[in-house]
Amino acid sequence: MEYHLWRLQPFGYHLVNVLVHTLNALFLWKVLRRLNVAGAWVAAAIFAIHPVEVESVAWVSELKNLLSTAFYLGAVLAFVRFRPLSGAAETGSGDWRFYWLAIGLFVCALLSKTVACSLPVALVLLIWWKTGRVERRDVAALGPMFALGIIFGLTTAWLEKYHNGARGAEWSLSFLQRNLLAGRALWFYAAKVFWPAPLTFNYPRWDIDAGLWWQYVFPFAALAVLLALWRLRSRIGRGPLVAVLYFAVTLAPALGFVNVFPFLYSYVADHFQYLACIGLIALTASAGAATCQRAGPQVRSLGKLAAVLVLVLLGVSTWKQAHIYKDLETLWRDTLAKNPSAWLAHNNLSNILIQQGKFEEATWHLEQALRFKPDAIQHYNLGLALARLGQLQDAIAHYEQALRLKPDYAEADCDLGIALAQTGRTQEAVRHFERALKIKPDYVEAHDNLGVTLVRLGRITEAKAQWEQALRLKPDDAGAHANLANALKQEGRLEEAVAHYEQALRIDPALAGADYNLGLALARLGRLPDAITHYEQALRLKPGDAETHRDLGNALAQTGRLQEAMGHWEQALRLKSDSPEVQNDLAWLYATLATTNGGDPVRAVTLAERACGLTNNRLPEYLDTLAAAYASAGRFDDAITVAQKAIGLARSEGRTPLAGEIDARLELYRAGRAYRAPASGSSPQGR
Repeated sequence: MEYHLWRLQPFGYHLVNVLVHTLNALFLWKVLRRLNVAGAWVAAAIFAIHPVEVESVAWVSELKNLLSTAFYLGAVLAFVRFRPLSGAAETGSGDWRFYWLAIGLFVCALLSKTVACSLPVALVLLIWWKTGRVERRDVAALGPMFALGIIFGLTTAWLEKYHNGARGAEWSLSFLQRNLLAGRALWFYAAKVFWPAPLTFNYPRWDIDAGLWWQYVFPFAALAVLLALWRLRSRIGRGPLVAVLYFAVTLAPALGFVNVFPFLYSYVADHFQYLACIGLIALTASAGAATCQRAGPQVRSLGKLAAVLVLVLLGVSTWKQAHIYKDLETLWRDTLAKNPSAWLAHNNLSNILIQQGKFEEATWHLEQALRFKPDAIQHYNLGLALARLGQLQDAIAHYEQALRLKPDYAEADCDLGIALAQTGRTQEAVRHFERALKIKPDYVEAHDNLGVTLVRLGRITEAKAQWEQALRLKPDDAGAHANLANALKQEGRLEEAVAHYEQALRIDPALAGADYNLGLALARLGRLPDAITHYEQALRLKPGDAETHRDLGNALAQTGRLQEAMGHWEQALRLKSDSPEVQNDLAWLYATLATTNGGDPVRAVTLAERACGLTNNRLPEYLDTLAAAYASAGRFDDAITVAQKAIGLARSEGRTPLAGEIDARLELYRAGRAYRAPASGSSPQGR
């Protein structure tokens, strides 16, 4: 729905996230008031502006976190209306409509994000906190919620493992290690609630080692806190124990007992505790409010001042933290400033730098990523960067290493094929493209590049089959349309080629080379005005292309626009001064035009002699141009000699029509007359 409203403009998404987060803060305030928790508004305000929540609100895709929490808190409100809780501000009504509303909201919370599966446990804690017991009717009422939570939780665990890929060596922790991880993560999250600095998108990934004594301190310290709160419940009440248990239970899915894919990068993340931190925030706010209420007016005033100061400090910190999410480059650079070993940040920043053309800096970051995470993906990405730098041999080595580590890596096979083709190892390139397609038959890029490589081997029919398959898989692939058009043009199937070029340009108007090649095809079909239009568009996209200037000049000359043609040929010559083709074209124009129309016999001779010299006087059409230039300059004897040689070469090559044309011009030279081409046929392509 949001995408249809504002497409890829980020403001709308951020606005929705902020509004839903604000709604969550209001829901929290309402829940805490209904439960008679002191300092409810302070707790809700802290939750609203706490820096640890920035990741969930500023990161657009974490809308799932926000929505899940909104439905979760709504379900709590509905359930409390249904179940009488002694000591709550409003006792439950026993109205079953609220019970089914709670069930419905719980399902919505689970469908948003299954971290909400802890809700029935949280409700058990609330019932025990407020009533001191959990009755049989509570078990019966919460039974469906437990069943839903278990089903959704197990489904998500299965998807994480078998769909998202959260399995293998990176997730193979023993039961003891998982307990060590859980204890450390609990204290980490608690610390960030009370001291939210530094916060980073990607925290260092801990080494969980059962052989290190100090790692046992975390789980045993957590157990000690719970035991102490249990022992003190008669003096300080059950509330503190419930708050801490809520914090631990709600965090449970992210504590390491279940494999989740983000553990590949780090065992902890701020957004994992968006919902859980409510427990510690509410406990702290209520403890402070209760203390102030029991004290005198001065202490209460100081308490209010302290609350305001805390909110201001948290607000300033949140403001700074939110700006880290300004754009991806800012995010990854901030991550690396706080966590230099974050290989994910090195890798993702390198992708941005590659897009910006900063290949050397990108290469450095990828080398750093390989230091911390020497896996197939890093080798592959480094290969991409090196290829863009033109260091193809080094790129090939990294692609090959990626394939040694991950033999079924279709992307690495494809890009290795591209690099091999660029270094002339076309047969090897074909093998890698074919292997990529065995792994991933619908890999459009592999079909496309295999087609390009087969053309180099002269296997045009097979190449066309690859592009046709690519277009069946992806009909809007502009590159495949253009490549197929090139092959059809080469076969002389110009109308079909034009159709595919036009389709390619409809998909991607700026596709490199498409306008130029379409111009060539149209020119060969005699559709010169259309060809000129596409040549001109090609020059707008690539102003410094000598070949386009040359062919545009030819088309203009054939339509009688000789002065414009001359300007484009001169530009082509400036761009490519050693091109015999451009020199010959320009020489022909200067030689066959009258001086009153822009002809220049002296320049024609200079250019024609240079063109013939560059081709060792072996091309009859170039010698024809030189003969015309000599005749235009009044050097008829030289013109006759060169024209006779051109006729002999043309006949030896079997080019009888060209020999006949030159012979006709030879008669003019013998009569002491220069050749003047008609205005509509002054292009060398017309010969």
